[in-house]
Amino acid sequence: MIAQGDVAPNFELPDQDGRTIRLEDFRGQPVVVYFYPKASTPGCTTQACGVRDHQADYADAHAVVLGISPDPVAKVKKFHDAQSLNFPLLADEGHRVADAYGVWVEKSMYGRKYFGNERTTFVLDSDGVVAEVLGKVKPGEHDERVLAALAATV
Repeated sequence: MIAQGDVAPNFELPDQDGRTIRLEDFRGQPVVVYFYPKASTPGCTTQACGVRDHQADYADAHAVVLGISPDPVAKVKKFHDAQSLNFPLLADEGHRVADAYGVWVEKSMYGRKYFGNERTTFVLDSDGVVAEVLGKVKPGEHDERVLAALAATV
């Protein structure tokens, strides 16, 4: 996994509308890149709605928030629209970006092993350097922890 002090790997992914989003396009401002396991699941919905509801706080920090899951664009679009989200969700169908960030991991549920995104958030400073890594963050605590990390990067 990339760590605090590393330069965040650049990426290019489609958003919920199929538009290409490039991390490098946000240089000069803080960026929150959060990886979530699956669209429209309870924890991921709580996390995404928290970001939506704290959008003014992220704007005050001049930060862009990008949510990334391994879901296809159509599923990401449905989730984005159903929750009236006000920030981009990106489709990492081949989990290439999750691999680059080290968050595509083996998981286990009810004795079944599978691979998926580990819920992890990377707070990047305006130069694209990882200021903080928040691993296995609880969805209900996500915004409080991310906003505190953003405040520390100023």
